[in-house]
Amino acid sequence: MSNRDQRFVAAHRGGPLSAEQHSLMAAWAADCAEHVLPLFENHSSDDRPLKAIVAARAWAAGEISVGAAREAAFTSHAAAREALDKPAIAVARAAGHAAATAHMADHSLSAACYVWKAIDLAQGTTLEEIEWQLRQLPAEICSLIQSGLEQKYPKAFRSGSKIK
Repeated sequence: MSNRDQRFVAAHRGGPLSAEQHSLMAAWAADCAEHVLPLFENHSSDDRPLKAIVAARAWAAGEISVGAAREAAFTSHAAAREALDKPAIAVARAAGHAAATAHMADHSLSAACYVWKAIDLAQGTTLEEIEWQLRQLPAEICSLIQSGLEQKYPKAFRSGSKIK
């Protein structure tokens, strides 16, 4: 039995997630990763995380295939393995998960979490980032993403960060 949250299974795979919701999740995950991309770019000229963010948005817009988005995800994760700076590693992982959202929607949650990790490692305030991420959510996926994040990463929400 899978531990996967079934609400994130795409309709074409027998789940409840519409194609529109899935696309919105990829675009949101790309926004989250892009928000911290400077933490990577300040330590590396490697453009693979940026390309993964672009791929996530391109998939969400119907411009590239799932396979192309997955390839961009793989290359961003390779950039993470090669990076030396810990916040930069987390940013590359966030970008990789944003692109991987095309394959499985719940990767969007991991993208958000890696952004939190990047900010934490850079000595930033994760609560502010969580609140920023939640404000970026389109209404069509707001409750789904928030409840998914609360379920998958409950410690991050103990501070009471909620959409008002």
